[in-house]
Amino acid sequence: MRSKKVSFNNRAGERIAALLDMPLDNRPSSYAIIAHCFTCTKNIKAIHYISRALTQRHIAVLRFDFTGLGESEGDFSESNFSTNVEDLLCAARYLDDQHQAAGILIGHSLGGTAALVAASEIPSVKAVVTIGSPYEPHHVLHHFKKEQAEIEANGEAEVVVAGQRYRMKQQFLDDVLGVKMHQPIKQLGCALLVLHASNDDTVTMDNAAKIFEAARHPKSFVSLDDAGHLLENKKDACYAGGLIACWAEKYLATEQLSNSNSR
Repeated sequence: MRSKKVSFNNRAGERIAALLDMPLDNRPSSYAIIAHCFTCTKNIKAIHYISRALTQRHIAVLRFDFTGLGESEGDFSESNFSTNVEDLLCAARYLDDQHQAAGILIGHSLGGTAALVAASEIPSVKAVVTIGSPYEPHHVLHHFKKEQAEIEANGEAEVVVAGQRYRMKQQFLDDVLGVKMHQPIKQLGCALLVLHASNDDTVTMDNAAKIFEAARHPKSFVSLDDAGHLLENKKDACYAGGLIACWAEKYLATEQLSNSNSR
């Protein structure tokens, strides 16, 4: 694939760093947006391999760093689940303005939960994919259970997630605890593919079952067997990417026909 550094602004006007991955012939049939996992970046192995698998099937991919992470501007301690959703909407606007409206949203872990919320506000989206995603965003609080009392007492605390230190504030707790996912999933309005590893000990399989149960048809569920939460194995990530491309083809073909008729 051909990757190009691009950027767009979030709602606060801060620069969001992104990569636009294009097919080698530079002629994509559709565009996808990938949202990374909690405290991850656009450059983790799983997203890179999934993106490459999609571009091989002529689906261009926009992957970006959420506010305050990776190369993006902003203060991570001021971000939360709701700002993640806003970042996704800004990413969709960027594609719509500069290239072609996104037809598919893909989210890894908490990024998938955010994609479920954002999808209903992006009319062009015909399909959503979650990979190892929690049913409720407050699931991420398990990363810093010990520090939660300190946050509630002092308004903030330093936490360690995946070996990295972050400043977490009360506003983050309030935000994730205030989001209820049943209605957003039920009212999704587009096709859903749920991918989850059966041995995922970070986000257990029951989360995938709840997402699938809450959604209306068309919906599909595929177990990634022993892939693990981060899909660090290239084979597993490429399999997931190929699976997403094949599954989404039906829904993206409808989008392409609509775009052709509008022209």
